[in-house]
Amino acid sequence: MAPRLEGIFEGDDPVAIAARWLEEAHGTEPNDPNAIALATVDADGMPNVRMVLLKEIERDPGAFVFYTNFEGTKGREIEASGKAAFVMHWKSLRRQVRVRGTVERVEDAQADAYYRSRSLQSRLGAWASRQSRPLESRAALMAEVAKVTAVKGPNPDRPPFWGGFRIRPLEIELWADGAFRLHDRFRFVRATAETSNWTVDRLNP
Repeated sequence: MAPRLEGIFEGDDPVAIAARWLEEAHGTEPNDPNAIALATVDADGMPNVRMVLLKEIERDPGAFVFYTNFEGTKGREIEASGKAAFVMHWKSLRRQVRVRGTVERVEDAQADAYYRSRSLQSRLGAWASRQSRPLESRAALMAEVAKVTAVKGPNPDRPPFWGGFRIRPLEIELWADGAFRLHDRFRFVRATAETSNWTVDRLNP
């Protein structure tokens, strides 16, 4: 028998609940309520984790979108495995969302639209940074930004090596802090990323 979800957990779609929590966090978190700790693994199975900004939650059938350099460490590891996981934690709300799933690139038109919405400095920076590769100095980076600015001008196209990834969750865990560390945890699982049918279990804290 599926557990009954009430209060902050109310609903049968964990993606919608996560979106609702994120909206609430925008009013309580002082900085970057959409920050996620993104985990990938390398060819030897050694994990990597880093903070990135979640830019969109797609509701049907449910996915999470962020943007990055495809040639950096996280981009190469995602392309190799096709899988990723992340946790989004809000200290102000005492809640977190954990996600595991498969990953695909977002469509070019979607990536182009987001790239155009960024500040000019960020768009030029995407061209200038050889993400994750050795850098001689900050001065060298700023010189590359100046070079790119002169070449690309005030309206640069999106770099072919930069774009979005869509995490299509197979598992989502919703967690809320409880007194005496008796937390509330609900794990949602679906068979494929194309279905909206989730099964849910309450987990021990």
